[in-house]
Amino acid sequence: MSPEFQFPPPGFIRAESAVPGIELYQPAPQVEAHQTIVDFRCPQCNGVTAYCTDEGALTCTYCGYHEEPQAERVGRGAEQFEFTVETVRRASTGWGEARKELVCHSCGAHTTLSMSMLTHTCPFCASNQVVQMQAPQDALRPRFLIPFSVTLDQCREKVGGWLESSWMTPGGLRSLARAAEFTPIYIPAWTFDAHSRASWRAEVGHTQRYTVRVNGRTQTRTRTVWRWESGHVDQFFDDMLIPGTSKLSQFLLGQIKQFDLNGLATYDASFLAGLQAQAYDVKLEDAWAQARHDMREATRLACRSQASTGQIRNFSMSLDFSEESWRYILLPIYLAVYRYHARSMQVMVNGQNGQIAGQRPVSWGKVALGGLLALSPGLALAFLTLILLLVGTDLATLSLFAALVALVVGAGVTGYFVWTAWNMDKA
Repeated sequence: MSPEFQFPPPGFIRAESAVPGIELYQPAPQVEAHQTIVDFRCPQCNGVTAYCTDEGALTCTYCGYHEEPQAERVGRGAEQFEFTVETVRRASTGWGEARKELVCHSCGAHTTLSMSMLTHTCPFCASNQVVQMQAPQDALRPRFLIPFSVTLDQCREKVGGWLESSWMTPGGLRSLARAAEFTPIYIPAWTFDAHSRASWRAEVGHTQRYTVRVNGRTQTRTRTVWRWESGHVDQFFDDMLIPGTSKLSQFLLGQIKQFDLNGLATYDASFLAGLQAQAYDVKLEDAWAQARHDMREATRLACRSQASTGQIRNFSMSLDFSEESWRYILLPIYLAVYRYHARSMQVMVNGQNGQIAGQRPVSWGKVALGGLLALSPGLALAFLTLILLLVGTDLATLSLFAALVALVVGAGVTGYFVWTAWNMDKA
């Protein structure tokens, strides 16, 4: 049968009909082919190759073969996607290569790794209570990533200096950085763009002064006069970053998330050869809900800042979002779990710029000594005041006031020391 008389036409499939005897046909859904599974083998010696963070390329450990990943650096020009069912349905899935998945029974993290890797340790909590299985290929595939720029040696040097950068820490911590096992790993993240337009209305208070006469004397008083004000806010949110993982400390992650998205490159499975990557557990819908909440709060604060004074009541705001788009990307970090006196402590390092966040052991003896030194002027003045009182001099009152001020300042400094030490130890 010739194509012009073929029925149904090419590209159409039969659809369900609610009327008996009536046949319906619809366009067949477009199916995007999965990316071919890649096995990274050296073209010279057939050995297993892996991505080297120090050299920024695929490197063969057997013969030294060197190959740059075939990926385009696109920066902030990386393609963004609208919030449509069609966009999500047609998104590529899988990692683009066969990978194993490591599931930790201790912290619940899901981490993917190359088939050739034999690790049985969770990079997030250092637990060995893990199970390996075939990584699922039905999750969204990241479209872009930021390659590692910080080498492993640079990472160790930076962390060593950071561990000893505070006088509150014990001595000799730099050796812990040399002994710690740093794991380069890609973590998932979502970026969102949106245009927000808001209109607001509120009563704004203005303080007025007026005078009255009471018992023949003039007194100045104040009162608040409330006036209705309104305004409009129009702002664009560009690349709001929302982590795609809930298995990492959000507090620590917030300290190293200053990634430069101008470094984005198109996703290539070769970037992950020999490295670990975490699958997202924060879904697109949940991440977008968080981004919208943050955008809404930022817009609300922008509206309130337009008021002529800070006294506001009966505030209302109407808000619309438009031009909403998203990306799914991977971000490079180093994870290390080191032990200090039978305690496990975690460190994160931004693999692009070297920012560091994590736990540091505290020498509470040093903290106590620092607090004692901060309180010592006040204690000395208090002792001097006691002597002056016994002598009966008029300087006792002045000395007492100075002692109280010094003790209050010393107590504040001591409290700051304790608060800082606690955050270092419990971060």
